[in-house]
Amino acid sequence: MNILVIGSGGREHALYWKLMESPQTDNIYAIPGNPGMGKQINISVTDNDAILKFAKEKEIGLVVVGPEIPLTNRLVDDLEEAGICAFGPRANAAEIEGSKAFAKDLMKKYGIPTARYEVFNEAEPARAYIRKEGAPIVVKADGLAAGKGVIVAMTEREALEAVDAIMEGSSFGDAGARIVIEEFMEGEEASLLAFTDGKIIRPMISAQDHKRALDGDRGPNTGGMGTYAPAPVMTHEMIERATEEILKPTIAAMANEGRVYRGCLYLGLMITKDGPKVVEFNARFGDPETQVVLPLLDGDLVQIMRACSEGTLADVPIHWKSGAAVCVVLAAGGYPTSYEKGDEIFGITDAEAMGALVFHAGTAEQDGKIVTNGGRVLGVVGMGESIASAVKKSYAAVEKISFRNAYHRKDIAHRALHR
Repeated sequence: MNILVIGSGGREHALYWKLMESPQTDNIYAIPGNPGMGKQINISVTDNDAILKFAKEKEIGLVVVGPEIPLTNRLVDDLEEAGICAFGPRANAAEIEGSKAFAKDLMKKYGIPTARYEVFNEAEPARAYIRKEGAPIVVKADGLAAGKGVIVAMTEREALEAVDAIMEGSSFGDAGARIVIEEFMEGEEASLLAFTDGKIIRPMISAQDHKRALDGDRGPNTGGMGTYAPAPVMTHEMIERATEEILKPTIAAMANEGRVYRGCLYLGLMITKDGPKVVEFNARFGDPETQVVLPLLDGDLVQIMRACSEGTLADVPIHWKSGAAVCVVLAAGGYPTSYEKGDEIFGITDAEAMGALVFHAGTAEQDGKIVTNGGRVLGVVGMGESIASAVKKSYAAVEKISFRNAYHRKDIAHRALHR
């Protein structure tokens, strides 16, 4: 069949790569895609009419929606109403990511474990709450902020400055018109993604992201500087608890609210002394978690995704490979704030020749050359029998790649290696 992937980042390149493995795949197109993804189509991810027209013209049998904005923009709704199979939740279900306040209220209503919180529409009551609660405390923009709308404030002053920046400085635009303030949870973070058709839930292999820009988990928050799978903190028992205490109640709650959830549900978890608690939900595959989870999937992703969309996931076996995968992100100097674009990238084929997977995240093609076109430029994935061997392979491949002012963290998977 012909398949269409929506999006242009490292997550979408990883999805494209895994979908290419399926015997069901004839052609894959990408809107707008990147140089790693073959047939790139210059259509905006928010232009539902143009996407719909293209899908009909090319007789697309499956549309895979990567980023969150098209989901909240009703793309899956429009595709399904036109009779086109799409992987991802409809807009009313994608609100679980689109509004942190909605997600927190849902968890409170259905007793799903998460941090205590309050929601604020105005800055002064938010400041008063921070002064009452003290620090550390977490301040979140309610809406979509490209994975960066969260400030973990270790002091009261940081928290007050976060409120000023989000609500009065509009640092995240309309996403910060309302904020959620949460208690600070202690523990180790992990990511658990799951396939679901609205009834059946199949957890994927666990992963752990590295959000801070610098080694030792220092520096500003980013979209993710690297990740690895599986995460040792997510033991078999912890995955079972997360499934029973969070995944199943959440999918049931969404159905009960008239928001049947189909697609990939991403749990950002804090593993506390009391067990797993929800840090955040995403309504799609994580980035860069996808880059390490999908290489460990032993199965036909096209078959799995169609089953999620059609309500037949119970009939599809899903297996996982042994071993580990580690992704190191190569970023442009200055990321996550200001950075330059257009610098030529060298050594991608050399890294791939070593057996690494190199996923394009922020690249473009210019005069026959691959150049930087974003903050997170490439995700370099090494595979191995253990996390240690996968780390070694990933960093060996990273050394083959260069571009002006490139930087990367040198301690990806440090928690796993030091356990």
